[in-house]
Amino acid sequence: MGIDTKRFRVEPGEKVDLADWDPDTDDGYSKKELKNLVDELNDELEELQELLYAEAKHKVLVVLQATDTGGKDGTIRHVFDGVNPQGVKVASFKKPTDDELAHDYLWRVHRHAPGAGEITIFNRSHYEDVLAVRVRKLLPKEIWKKRFEHIVNFEQLLSDEGTRVIKFFLNVSHDEQKRRLTTR
Repeated sequence: MGIDTKRFRVEPGEKVDLADWDPDTDDGYSKKELKNLVDELNDELEELQELLYAEAKHKVLVVLQATDTGGKDGTIRHVFDGVNPQGVKVASFKKPTDDELAHDYLWRVHRHAPGAGEITIFNRSHYEDVLAVRVRKLLPKEIWKKRFEHIVNFEQLLSDEGTRVIKFFLNVSHDEQKRRLTTR
């Protein structure tokens, strides 16, 4: 049993319209089948993470982006259940502190990049420094527009230095988001 993940991949430069993606897709699997699949994948991830940590050559950065209530925390708990906590870090990015604001905007992110043998999970990420400032009109366009190129270059730097960058956008429907917010 396995899900064909290729259809969920977005190639660099490809335009994305979230309206084209069904956030409730289950590929016809029951919840029990999906839970069994996650359990199998957790076992495999645990083994791979042990090898990554023991070899201490490669680095993995997992970037999770989502709307509020998009499931970032739950994804981290479920996907990384069972991995050795010595080789996995989670970095959450909320409103920048005064110290972070005293540096360039990527400073707070770069210092959390994984070391050799580590997996680092970004709960939100450097994309917030374009999204939030743009939507909330915190900075003028001439500043946030440059950040797109900075972010591409930052990720290229990480890649060039041996970090595998894997990015996920967790998509929930407006109805599900509303239900989750109401529950909170």
